[in-house]
Amino acid sequence: MAVLICGSLAFDTIMTFEGRFAEQILPDQLHILNVSFLVPSLRRDFGGCAGNIAYSLQLLGGKPLPMAMLGSDGADYLSRLKELGISTAHVGQAHDTYTAQAMIMTDRDNNQITAFHPGAMMQAHVNRIEPQADVRLGIIAPDGRDAMLEHAAQMVAADIPFVFDPGQGLPMFNGAELSRFVEQATWVTVNDYEGKMLCERT
Repeated sequence: MAVLICGSLAFDTIMTFEGRFAEQILPDQLHILNVSFLVPSLRRDFGGCAGNIAYSLQLLGGKPLPMAMLGSDGADYLSRLKELGISTAHVGQAHDTYTAQAMIMTDRDNNQITAFHPGAMMQAHVNRIEPQADVRLGIIAPDGRDAMLEHAAQMVAADIPFVFDPGQGLPMFNGAELSRFVEQATWVTVNDYEGKMLCERT
C-alpha cells in the first residue's frame, strides 16, 4: 500500500555549543543583542517532515511517496532518496531558491536556538494530487501554508483518507482553517502542546 506524504524536505545543520547560552547572553543587553557561539561540532543531515516520515516508513517495509519541493541545491537529496529506494516521482525542484534549511544549535543544558529558512517549501503547492489507484493513505505534514491547505482539499477530492499532522506548522492557521483540516482528515495527530493549541484555536 502506497502512502502519499505531503510535507517538507529540508537540510538540517546541527551544531553543538559546549557552553551555556545563559552565560553568553546578558539580560540587560537584550535590546542590543550581538553574540557569537563557537560550535566545534557540526553535521548536516537530510531532514524535513516528508523526508523523515518517508525514511521511517521505508524502514518499516511500507511504500512511501513523498510529495515535496527541493531547491536548486537539492541534487544530493534526490540522490539520497533514490539510494534508499524511495520514489521521487512526486518531488519537484524549484531552481530559483534553496531547499528548506533548519540550523539548530544546542547548548550543554539542551537549550536550543533554531533558524529556519523555508525556501522551496513555499512553492510546494504547485505539486498537485490526482487520484491514484495504488495510493490508499495520505499524510498532510508541516509544509508551505498554501500547500497544506490545497493538498488537504485535493486528498478529499481524490478520495484518499489522510492523517493531519500539523506539527510546528499549526500556528500558521486560524481556528476556522484548523476546524476544516479536522473535518477533512480521517485522523489527527498532535503532541500535548499542539493538542492544547488546536483546542484553543478551534
